[in-house]
Amino acid sequence: MDKHKFKNFQHQRRKRRVRKKVVGDADRPRLTVFRSLRHIYAQLIDDDNGATLMSASTLNKEVADQCKKGTANIEAASLVGRELARKAMAVGIRQVRLDRNGYKFHGRVKAMAEAARKTGLVF
Repeated sequence: MDKHKFKNFQHQRRKRRVRKKVVGDADRPRLTVFRSLRHIYAQLIDDDNGATLMSASTLNKEVADQCKKGTANIEAASLVGRELARKAMAVGIRQVRLDRNGYKFHGRVKAMAEAARKTGLVF
């Protein structure tokens, strides 16, 4: 097996393992994170209805304007976490379930989650 295929296979296994246990509903949606080489994305998902309630990413204008050193760093990830938490609090969502999407709880994923917690989300 090719090195890159094996890495992707391992990521998919971790992702499935987490998703077996983490399910969001209307009261407590799932906060899922996707991280690419250039950006970070976060969504609140209601799995019962199969709907995305809200999202934030480094592509959003309000976040991108505040990113000084680029969009693929811890600073940008924490801005995304703050923005998503602010949107959720405005709608009345306080509790979520974190889905790290197969990524380690480290670096940008951790920064996004901690910023969302500081802003008021509980998970």
